[in-house]
Amino acid sequence: MREKTSCHCAVFTLDSVDVRREAPHRGVQDCAASGLDEIDRGVVHALQIHPRAPWRLVGEVLGVNPVTAARRWQRLEEAGLAWVTAYPRLSNSRLVVSAVVEVDTEPGVAEDVARALAADPSVANIKLTAGGRDLVAAVQARSLDELGRLTTLLFQRTPGVRATRTHVSTGIPAEGSRWRLRSLDAAQVARVEQAVAAPALLSDAEARWDDLDAQLLALLSVDGRMSLRDLSAATGASLTTVRRRLQSLLASRLSLRCDLARPLSGWPLSAVYFASVPGQFVEETSRVLASVREVRSCAITAGPHNLVVDVWLRDLHDVHAFEAHLSRRLPRLTVEDRSVVLRTVKHMGRLLDRDGHSVGIVPLRLPQDTPRVPSGAA
Repeated sequence: MREKTSCHCAVFTLDSVDVRREAPHRGVQDCAASGLDEIDRGVVHALQIHPRAPWRLVGEVLGVNPVTAARRWQRLEEAGLAWVTAYPRLSNSRLVVSAVVEVDTEPGVAEDVARALAADPSVANIKLTAGGRDLVAAVQARSLDELGRLTTLLFQRTPGVRATRTHVSTGIPAEGSRWRLRSLDAAQVARVEQAVAAPALLSDAEARWDDLDAQLLALLSVDGRMSLRDLSAATGASLTTVRRRLQSLLASRLSLRCDLARPLSGWPLSAVYFASVPGQFVEETSRVLASVREVRSCAITAGPHNLVVDVWLRDLHDVHAFEAHLSRRLPRLTVEDRSVVLRTVKHMGRLLDRDGHSVGIVPLRLPQDTPRVPSGAA
């Protein structure tokens, strides 16, 4: 059963373990207004559960011809409305060290700085924000040492950057790949989930990536549904080798996600909260946050704040209404600062326009070399 708490005109919900960060169901009229119909939304929901689901399975679940399902996805993808991408599993620090970086810029150049940083593959996300910082970026590295080099070479040498504050993530209890549309019913969801392979435990040896792994990551970060045949042609590896390697990567090291342009999700506003809770309650608090529908992602961080929370909201009023809800639900939690996202410039490697549509890709790479300095940097 879900607990619902009213905050003025807004209602925020605590989801069950099985239904997390889902947009509320929208009728046919709302879907038409957003440019997506029920079949489109069903395709996206199915791929959110199983990003590489065969079109035969998607068609069976939706009760449509597999060719129809594939064509619907192609239309959404070509319009930049939805896409599938791959990235190293963020929950395992042996694979990737993540950090949230606050960036202060010189007056009037925040958007130029955001574009320069977005060109680097190590910067997975970057947002223009209002409040106590001009930009919030998510950076991925292979180690703390490399993260230090990134903050030095990338941020400090980018023209227009005045100061940075780096929050190293020590845990990521919630991330955007868990977000769902509520378009499929319980039986349809169960049917798709049955086809998803269970994750595997990762050994120290498996934490090391070779050249083929790196090539597959780069290719799948561009198109997470790229066929085995195309992956084989692009890497020069045999079809059998690619099939086995991809199965291994998806089971233990690589995450896939299907993203939808935020304005089409029903949650057009985004905000970032910087919060703290006494150390002994961090894990418990983060688990509760991970079950709140509006919470898109939550990072446990080392720094002046030990929680950085990204949320999707309905309108500006909800920025404070949601904070009030968290204070009642989690009295030990103190929200110390918050920023409204003015625009998301880059989202898990995807370059976004002002409408949140994908208009370009900076392929993610294994962050193992000294980062390049953006053009124009000192």
